[in-house]
Amino acid sequence: MAASPHLVVFTGSGISAESGIKTFRASDGLWENHPVEDVATPQAWQRNPQQVLDFYNQRREQIRRAKPNAAHKALAALEQGGFSVSIITQNIDDLHERAGSRHVLHLHGEILKARSSIDERMRYPLHKGGIELGHVCDKGSQLRPDVVWFGESVPLFAEACELVSQADFLLVVGTSLAVMPAASLLSYIDYDTPCALVDPEADSLSPPGVLAINTTAGEGVPALVNRWKQQGNLLLS
Repeated sequence: MAASPHLVVFTGSGISAESGIKTFRASDGLWENHPVEDVATPQAWQRNPQQVLDFYNQRREQIRRAKPNAAHKALAALEQGGFSVSIITQNIDDLHERAGSRHVLHLHGEILKARSSIDERMRYPLHKGGIELGHVCDKGSQLRPDVVWFGESVPLFAEACELVSQADFLLVVGTSLAVMPAASLLSYIDYDTPCALVDPEADSLSPPGVLAINTTAGEGVPALVNRWKQQGNLLLS
């Protein structure tokens, strides 16, 4: 029996924006009206951990209220329809999982988890509430958000590169391809692997050889998924 077509999807903040989650960094350099340097760096954590915890506690509640949109649901439906779908996301929300996707790699961590400040292997789910000063791991160290801050390494990058190299089709959704090292993932696909970018600004963002699909995630992804489900393959011709 032939293996099912393997779609690898690389998603950015554009897909979550359609669920009401603001993009990571706005055009003015702010994230939810905060300078990124004040809430998303190791130095910010050292200077003012309370401010950082408050910021992520607010983002966490925003994400809990958000719901998966048509793009999230379409990708999950493709997987349920028999395709092999692996999702690599820059997003720290859980909307892909709540839509039903089972194979999601979070490059930049997961806001609905806490982790130890001294042992990154120690992670704890946050089913409700947030993280406060005095909340500690089993080793007695303060808990912090399980997210990758600017200036920190991306532990799952090698795994993401391996996934991309195995793709029959790489679909990029809602990302400017500007944040490194994630943006370099496209260099790991085989030379003959088709790749498309779904984004309202796709024409200006798409590297050479990448098909630009100038539309929102909520429109473009379901249209592609419906086509692939009807064809039984990942061709666009």
